[in-house]
Amino acid sequence: MNADTLAIYPGSFDPLTNGHVDIIQRGSGLFDRIVVAILLNVEKAPLFSVEERVEIAREVFAPYPNVEVDTFDGLLVEYARHRGAGVIVRGLRAISDFEYEMQMALMNRHLTPAVETVFMMPAEQYTYVSSRLVKEVAALGGSVRGLVPPLVEARLTARRPRGGSAKPWS
Repeated sequence: MNADTLAIYPGSFDPLTNGHVDIIQRGSGLFDRIVVAILLNVEKAPLFSVEERVEIAREVFAPYPNVEVDTFDGLLVEYARHRGAGVIVRGLRAISDFEYEMQMALMNRHLTPAVETVFMMPAEQYTYVSSRLVKEVAALGGSVRGLVPPLVEARLTARRPRGGSAKPWS
């Protein structure tokens, strides 16, 4: 990697999981700077507001001076170009992620050849963890300890629907 490489790690991070944290921590050792870029998607109804997700990520990554948290909307490669990033970091949990991620990486290369996509796998213990599953388990009263940072666990517990509903947050 070039000595001045800025990497973008995009996602909704709703919520931030320990799989995300693992990739960001390791990415912070590979790249000069890494931006946790939280996607603003008006089509989705996230559990946590954008402001909450930014606050959570900033608190979790406060000990990492080369990790920045930002938001973006529109095309990722346009955001990367605007920020001067040379790398997009994407996580691969399982083979099932690969086809979609490969298509996105190739489209991004078509749109902006100067930006490379780097795939990283989370630590083995997080390969099955997704934000969607974490929200489901937490909403149904299950423990997400060890799957998300303690701050996220506390916020999920505080948001748990009351009354024993079998339906997760919608």
